[in-house]
Amino acid sequence: MSFEHRSDTDDWRQTHLGRLLGHAMRRFDERVLVLMAHDAEVPLALSNLAARSQVSAAHIHITRHLGRNGSRLTELAERAGMTKQAMGALVEQCEAWGLVTRGPDPLDARARQVRFTADGLAWLEAFKNAVAQAEAEFRASVGDEVATVVTIGLEAYAAA
Repeated sequence: MSFEHRSDTDDWRQTHLGRLLGHAMRRFDERVLVLMAHDAEVPLALSNLAARSQVSAAHIHITRHLGRNGSRLTELAERAGMTKQAMGALVEQCEAWGLVTRGPDPLDARARQVRFTADGLAWLEAFKNAVAQAEAEFRASVGDEVATVVTIGLEAYAAA
């Protein structure tokens, strides 16, 4: 596949880097969710939600960004690049599923903290294992050298 942008074709609209990164991210996240749905360590209700595609990449934001010792909603939203209202809706849904709970913030009586429940910590461990497996599958698919170059390139790009 050529990445030259020729003015006489519109192929670039389907093959530019941003589109490829978006497709790759969606594919990776979908694979992680499939692996989590089939992980025997994931609580059955959560596994069923993942298997029925009720859990989306948006829900993974909580898994990625919630500190093991809890986080304030504003911190979660900021880390995930979401509005506080959107993150609040995700937290409510995850709370209903038993992934997280909200309680008082020990450092500020006016604030509340979101924390993983025991099931949420099991979910987090399954997420860690699924990410490791999906990364191993990516490496097997493209080869170690390409995977290393992609990783280094993406880290450099994200840090810029």
